Parts: sequence; C-alpha cells; structure tokens
Amino acid sequence: MTKSKIDQSSARLKVADMVKSGRHQVEAIDRGAGIYENTGIGNSYLVTTPGGNVLVNAGTLRDARRGKPLFEKVSQKPITHIVLTQSHANQFGGLEIYKTPDNQIIAHRIYLEDRAYGKALNEHYRRGSRRIFGSITGATSDLEPTNEIPPDILIDTHYAFEVGNRRFELLWTPGGETRSALIVWLPHDRIAIVGNLFGPLFGNHPNLNTLRGDKPRSALEFVESVKTLRALKPIQILTGHEDIRGEAHIHSELTRIADSVQWVHDRTIQGMNAGTDLRTLMAEIRTPEHLKLTEEYGKLSWNVRAIWHEYTGWYDVSKGITELFDTPQSSVAPTLVELSGGEAPLIEKAKAFIEQDEPLKALHLLDIMMAANPKSETGRHVRQDALMRLQTISATDNLWTRMSIAAELKELE
Repeated sequence: MTKSKIDQSSARLKVADMVKSGRHQVEAIDRGAGIYENTGIGNSYLVTTPGGNVLVNAGTLRDARRGKPLFEKVSQKPITHIVLTQSHANQFGGLEIYKTPDNQIIAHRIYLEDRAYGKALNEHYRRGSRRIFGSITGATSDLEPTNEIPPDILIDTHYAFEVGNRRFELLWTPGGETRSALIVWLPHDRIAIVGNLFGPLFGNHPNLNTLRGDKPRSALEFVESVKTLRALKPIQILTGHEDIRGEAHIHSELTRIADSVQWVHDRTIQGMNAGTDLRTLMAEIRTPEHLKLTEEYGKLSWNVRAIWHEYTGWYDVSKGITELFDTPQSSVAPTLVELSGGEAPLIEKAKAFIEQDEPLKALHLLDIMMAANPKSETGRHVRQDALMRLQTISATDNLWTRMSIAAELKELE
C-alpha cells in the first residue's frame, strides 16, 4: 500500500471538490439579485440592501477570515443581521469575524440545545470528523471559533424582518442536518437560501445518520421540510454548496427527492411489520427508476438502517440474545482461530475471498483472526489488500465509504 493511493482517496468526488473550491477564491461570486457568495466548507451569502446587508451563515473560522474582505469589496454597508441555518461549525465557526455590537445573530431556539450537546461531545465528534474529513478540510484549529458567540434572537417556526427594501422570512426545517435548521426566503425575488437542508449535494440521498457520529435525523421530518420549501415555489435555491435555478426544474426535483425518501421510509416500515430482518431490507429495498437519487454522500441502504433505528433503537432480535450482554463476539476469536488450525488457514481463505471479489467476507475472517492476534503482520497486509479491493469494486462513488477505507488503510500503515 503506497501513501499516494491513500492520499488520492477523495479524488473525483464532487463533495470534496466543493469543500476545497474556495481556497483560492479572490472575488465574491455574484449569484444575482444582490446576493454574493463566499465559497467554503459551508458557503456564506451576503444579501445586500440599501439599508445594510444580511449575512447568511458565517462559514468556518478560516472561511470567514478569507470571506470578509471579499464581501467588503462588494459592499461597505454594515451587516445588520447574521442568520445561522444550522448549528454546525461550517455555519457558526466564523461568527467572531463578522459579529459587531451593532448586528444581531438569528438562530432557531433549538440552536442552543444543539450547541450544548455539540460541546459536551466535542472530542467524540471531532475525532469522527477528522477521520473522514481531515485530509479534505485541513486543521481543526482553522475551522472552529476561538470563543462561543450566542445568538441575539431565537425564533420558532417562522420569523420575518426587513432591511432596506428587502423582506427576509425564516422558516424552520427540522429535517436538515440539525433540528435547528432554517431556510431564508426572499419572497420578492423568490430565492431560498437553504443551508445544508439537502446536505452538500442537491438530488442526493440525505444522510440520515452520519458515519462521523452525530444525532440521527428523521426521514419524515426531512420529507416535510422539503415540502415546506416546495410550497414557496422558488425560482432559485442557494444551498450550502450549490446554485439551483429554474422553477419547473426545482419543483420537479423537490418532488422527486421527497417522494424517494418517503418511498424508502414506507418500504422499511412494511418490511419491519412483515418481520424481515434489517440486513435483508438494506439489500433489497430499491426505489423505482423515476425516484432514484445519487449516493455520493447519503446512501439508500444506510437510510433504511437509520429509519429502522429511528423507530426501534439499537436492539436487533435477528442477532440473538447475545446482543443484550457486554461480551463481544471477538471474545471467542482465539478459540475460533485455534479450531481452524491457526492463522494460516484463515489467511489463505481470506486471500481466496479477495481473489473472488468478495473482500467483505475476507474482512469478516480477518476481524476474527486479528481480534485473536492484533499484531499479525501477515493479517495486516492481507487486510490492506482486502480494503483496496473493496474500494475498487464497491466504494468508488460514496465519500463516507471511501474516506473510511482510506482512514483504516492509513491506520494499518
């Protein structure tokens, strides 16, 4: 395993390219109607008016340091309001750069709850994020704020204000990446700034339960939030990373996204009621062609699992009574290796599985073998081969899978 193969793990991934795209930005991007974009890990938008400007999301600390001078080249008028569309660092990380005694930060009332659990689990969340995104986003110290700045205004389901000649309406969309998610609606222009309601990719399966570790999101809340946006009949949507235009196109795509997630939800519920086990549902539930969504960020099969756990919790009866106790399967690994005649037969069978393009079966065997002997050099090398084969045949288009494999390969080095 060469280092270059690991470093290329994010190559040709649209999400990774989006996150990196602002690094060399020298001008704010004109999105029309007096709206300007600073591109970053989470885009920030400056909505200009004759009476002052409104900032939608502050971006990360690094993004804000780069973005503020770009926005100042566009308009010297003061920022009167800062709207946070959710409670992740790529929305609030740069607040200290933009906050002044004369402007107000607006967030949903659940924002404070989100930030409280985010701080309580900071090390856990940071560890998961760095494992997946570390090679893409850079050092954590460049992303997170140096001090916590609380909102000045906390809203509920709807809030409106005016600056200059523009009206701003904020609507709660709890199906976004956090339950404090908001969309910013500009009714005169029929433009919606939606943050990461859809995640980083429009038309992709939502990520209802992230591999980095975060609170699960509700499938039905997501569907209802998409319908809330659709009811506005926008002609332009500015997401956390994309500019989507055209009333008919937007209406069609919002309908397809909502119907697709509803389909997955309903088939999962049907399968649960029929007594079908989780793994079978993950393998068998597929949307019809006209409801297919892309899977670079979220995945249909993972959402089946997220929906299952949303309704039933962690216990899976199909795994048997041992699920109720703290003795793991790995506790019998030394016995299984001994009964197999040592490591050699398991290694050879794992290699055979790899050659047969069944790397997951190889990894299951290697999990057993290396639980018995974590320092096995042969096991480590064969595991690298299995992971690379898995990457080649099944993980080429999904960021989370690819980066997880890359992280384990790096750990094995």
